[in-house]
Amino acid sequence: MALYTQHLPRWKKEEVDAIKRGVEEYTLVGVVDMYGIPASQVQHIRRNLRGTATVKMARNTLIEHALTELGGNVGGLKEHAGGQSALIFTNANPFKLFKLLEKTKTKMAAKPGETAPEDVVVPKGPTTFKPGPIVGELQQVGIPAAIEGGKVKIRETKTVVKKGEVISKKVADALVKLGIKPMDVGLALQAAYYRDTIFTPDLLAVDEEAYYNNIVLATRQAFNLSVNAAIPTPLTIGAIIGRAVREARNVGVEASIYEKDIIDLIIGRAQREMLVVALAAASHGFELDEATLKAASAATAAAPAATPAAVEAKPEEEETEEEKKEEEEESGMAGLGALFG
Repeated sequence: MALYTQHLPRWKKEEVDAIKRGVEEYTLVGVVDMYGIPASQVQHIRRNLRGTATVKMARNTLIEHALTELGGNVGGLKEHAGGQSALIFTNANPFKLFKLLEKTKTKMAAKPGETAPEDVVVPKGPTTFKPGPIVGELQQVGIPAAIEGGKVKIRETKTVVKKGEVISKKVADALVKLGIKPMDVGLALQAAYYRDTIFTPDLLAVDEEAYYNNIVLATRQAFNLSVNAAIPTPLTIGAIIGRAVREARNVGVEASIYEKDIIDLIIGRAQREMLVVALAAASHGFELDEATLKAASAATAAAPAATPAAVEAKPEEEETEEEKKEEEEESGMAGLGALFG
């Protein structure tokens, strides 16, 4: 018999041995806080966890005895056992367990002296109360109540207790009357031992949506970096080649290099430049032939705010370049999206 339990009564030794077996049989052991959980809800939680996790209630001293005898890193769980603690055993990973336990929590009314887990807010709007002492009771705790239409109404939304503050008796009574239940009641995971590491809630409370969005953002930035720096990868080589083709085409158009793939663009650019000159000539009193005047008028109607400089600086091919770039990037990102489901 181990040194730490040799002087314990038989039933306590059996409890310690049961805890030690649980630690050895399961890949994860956690310390949970059961403070304020009604017995009926404990049974409900046990049923919800059946097949996934096992909750074992034991005195803190016996938990400490068992963890001390086991030694090693798991002994660090002793620092998190306090108040109304219990142990939970499972083969799930700690992140899944934390999320599962959060789902078992329910809202309950606050008791005087409890600490607000979040800002307690009383919303604006009518209540079911008739005029009476309730108005003064609400006003005493800073809730702007008034009588309107024969009913008590909250005139504006009010934060009566900030996160981390202690809830007074008067505030607790007012919240009960208003039907506001700010307290999260359920198994609160204090720490979990998994694969020689102790995980605390601050590490396990992961905002999955924000985490996913960060991965998507990092992926997009990596994709853009690869394309802009011309670093070829299986996912970006198409976008890199497409960008190179567009840039080569634009150089060919600007330099008037007559190749079959860009001759239409060169002619189109020359046509637009001719219309610019024609419009400038017309503005100085020169008469234009009917076809030129018609083409110039059509161009003016299509882009009434365009100036000669703007037409010169932004040929048709360049106007669609950004759209083509976005399409190619989206095509590449679709492949990346498949990696993340």
